[in-house]
Amino acid sequence: MTPATRKHARPDPADNETNIKWVRDFYEASAAHAEEGGYINFMAEDDQGRIKANYRGNYQRLVEIKRKYDPGKLFHLNQNIKP
Repeated sequence: MTPATRKHARPDPADNETNIKWVRDFYEASAAHAEEGGYINFMAEDDQGRIKANYRGNYQRLVEIKRKYDPGKLFHLNQNIKP
């Protein structure tokens, strides 16, 4: 790896505050231009409040399918639709 690649692959923990501020500032600047919801495969546990927005108009239909075909919640990990 080149020094530049190493720096970006493993940032210095001393730069955490600056890096976090940059990400938050970027989010604030771009949020008004983004659509509600997000990319489902990259949802974190704290993104569950956005799950309806992520599935948009399909959410209720997916809930009904989940209730019918997976009442025991066999498929319960990741971006789960709660029955």
